[in-house]
Amino acid sequence: MFKRILLLFVAIVTICACSSSEEIAPEQVDSFDRSAMMKNIADNIIIPAYEDFNSKMSALKIVGETFITTPNQSNLDALRASWFAAYKTWQSVEMFDIGKAEELQFKFYMNVYPVTVNDIEDNIANESYDLNSVNNHDAQGFPALDYLLHGLADTDVAILDKYTTGENKDNYKNYISAVLGQMNTLTTSVASDFKAQRNIFVESTENTATSSVNKLINDYIFYYEKGLRANKFGIPSGIFSSTPLPEKVEGRYKNNVSKELALDALTAVKNLFEGRHYNSSETGLSFKAYLIKLNRTDIATGTSSQFNTATAQIEALENSFATQIGKMGGITGMTRSYDELQKAVVLLKVDMLQAFNISVDYVDADGD
Repeated sequence: MFKRILLLFVAIVTICACSSSEEIAPEQVDSFDRSAMMKNIADNIIIPAYEDFNSKMSALKIVGETFITTPNQSNLDALRASWFAAYKTWQSVEMFDIGKAEELQFKFYMNVYPVTVNDIEDNIANESYDLNSVNNHDAQGFPALDYLLHGLADTDVAILDKYTTGENKDNYKNYISAVLGQMNTLTTSVASDFKAQRNIFVESTENTATSSVNKLINDYIFYYEKGLRANKFGIPSGIFSSTPLPEKVEGRYKNNVSKELALDALTAVKNLFEGRHYNSSETGLSFKAYLIKLNRTDIATGTSSQFNTATAQIEALENSFATQIGKMGGITGMTRSYDELQKAVVLLKVDMLQAFNISVDYVDADGD
């Protein structure tokens, strides 16, 4: 009798141990080559995007230094153009909140909008600030440059006066230099670290919460849901508030680029889903290919189709989302765009994750 009880106890312990082990590190049960997919994403999408962004940031810094040395109309125009070129490329890398980007909280130093103008002006007036502080997330990056290049005054002449004859002209120039220096230092660190960690990234394909493939997919969906859908459309159009908030659009002070930046971001999202190489028509293994391999072509084609529908809806908007929100009936166009983007959230966050047997790793505050 004792032996039977002992054997039963051992069996129960063994079953529990196996069950616990499976919960911690479940085995991948499908035959899709996750490593090949990750190689395509790393080598043909992430690394080329980082290299392009790093190059544009370096160019932005050089053009910025020229303006700081000689603040005239020609150099202001050149700096604005370089800012926008880098800002557009940023839309292709913001979703990759992995590795060093996650460690450094890269996106919070590059694109928190709207900026807090009082913080920027206080920093400039006092010349006592730490751009590494979380308190200055809303006083740097692309949105801060947007304010410093487009929002200081109503005319270019008055803006240039801030850098040529104004009481704090040197402080303004020093602040641009500091912001550009911060952005370049972080970009170089993130881009070089990802290349150095590339092999670890592509080989981490197990179905666990900490594997590269699971984290990448979760970060991708989080960015689409929050960074694109909510930040670019939902918040300015008043989805999460009692009234629209046009002051919270991206590119507020340039004020005619918010649609273009949003379309660039959506294109980058679609390209990653479909495995399209950066700045190329060639494609490789992707989330879409993975779904097709699992006989979930309905999700694969449905998601691509929904991205196209959302793109068409956004293309019908004004170049300035603030203008779109402010015109008679304009808010409807914004909310329709949000709704079309929302339809893809369900496809990605519910249907795709279930097909991949991957769990959501972030807290959702506003529902699906």
